[in-house]
Amino acid sequence: MSLYDWLLFLHVLAAFAAVASVVVLSAILAATWRSAGVVDAGPFLRMSRLGSRLWDVGGMGTLIFGIWLAVYVEGYELWHGWILAALVLWAVAAAAGVRVGAGFRRAFGADAGHGELGGSIRSQRALIVHAVMALAVAALLVVMIYKPGA
Repeated sequence: MSLYDWLLFLHVLAAFAAVASVVVLSAILAATWRSAGVVDAGPFLRMSRLGSRLWDVGGMGTLIFGIWLAVYVEGYELWHGWILAALVLWAVAAAAGVRVGAGFRRAFGADAGHGELGGSIRSQRALIVHAVMALAVAALLVVMIYKPGA
């Protein structure tokens, strides 16, 4: 296999991890939305660690291997419109993902003390930030697949 094949494989693998994290965190959000308290949501909140780690690995992997691919592949430049759009969408998704992960960590911390499942993941603001993350990742996939303007 060539270096290009390895870079593309690792970039796509990282993208799968990022999308898997959105799926895991969305499933946790849906499962805990109507929970009466942290005790009910505890098993789901423990899974949020997996979603957060997938997000960390997937986000950094897509960025590192994506930039490496853009520099390595002849005909691609970092200033091409679709690559700039992907970088902006990545930044939006990463910023939202950090906030979503922090909300789940706060909720998980409440789980340790068996407290109340507060607004960290059930507020309207948390739901909007989660939706921004999911939509940015979906838009990022569209840009990566169709490469508009390339």
